[in-house]
Amino acid sequence: MKLNELIGTKYPLIQGGMANIATAEFAAAVSNAGALGLIASGSMDAEKIREQIRICRSLTDKPFGVNIMMMNPHVDEIAQVMVEEKVPVVTTGAGNPGKYIPAWKEAGIKVLPVTATVALARRLARSGADALIIEGTEAGGHVGELTTMALVPQVVDAVDIPVIAAGGIASGRQVLAAFALGAIGVQVGTCLLVAEECPIHENYKQAVVKAGDTDTVVTGRIGGVPVRTMKNRMTKEYLQREKAGATREELEEFTLGALRKAVFDGDAQNGSMMAGQVAGLCNEVKPVREIIEELFVGCDNAYKALAQL
Repeated sequence: MKLNELIGTKYPLIQGGMANIATAEFAAAVSNAGALGLIASGSMDAEKIREQIRICRSLTDKPFGVNIMMMNPHVDEIAQVMVEEKVPVVTTGAGNPGKYIPAWKEAGIKVLPVTATVALARRLARSGADALIIEGTEAGGHVGELTTMALVPQVVDAVDIPVIAAGGIASGRQVLAAFALGAIGVQVGTCLLVAEECPIHENYKQAVVKAGDTDTVVTGRIGGVPVRTMKNRMTKEYLQREKAGATREELEEFTLGALRKAVFDGDAQNGSMMAGQVAGLCNEVKPVREIIEELFVGCDNAYKALAQL
């Protein structure tokens, strides 16, 4: 089975649930391009996410989904909205959605939790998830410790449900590699930051376009809250404070509102411009449909080239 067969899309690709970026409008654009667009609920309350779902549904007749962070204080109400609005797909992060899965599946919702460890993957599989999104540390935003190359095949061997690869995927060659590791499809985020339809500030978008291979850094590893972002003044000071022994609360206060500064204000020095290590491959702004199509044309071409070796 390929991912597109599971979720009803043209391509076996999910757009990452990027907080403050994955809006209803952007999710609809991705879905209309043949992949699965996601609305990131972030810290929204139930009625705000209901509004976003209805906006998305007004803009596309294709499947779409919602990403839910389990640490959201409104998660119980949001989980019920998924049932009431009959959202086709739910992805989750930052916790185990096990208690919500029976109601979601009864409503016909496909449940695809994100995880970065084999142990949690096993628990989520036992909880009734339809598939797992396995995210390596190459990804942007909140990350684990293991790379996609190391983690995906270990999870494939450990569970009996399908696996979707995420982290470090921005070209057809990398899509093909994900299939070779045993995944049925991919989730991508960084390469969609440079989509024309992506709602981030132009300064943020151009920072990704201009990025090189070493232009991202992970903050928060010492404190156990690792986040990969583009290097800037904020990340430099964060790392200095972290090494000097600042508490998690002090660091959270320091970065309060940093993502919004990047996304909405275009503050490239003090904002948190979350992006993965593949930012160095994302060097041109294009329509989202073109980005997605190129990924799979590139995958086919890479497969043909391998067949000739």
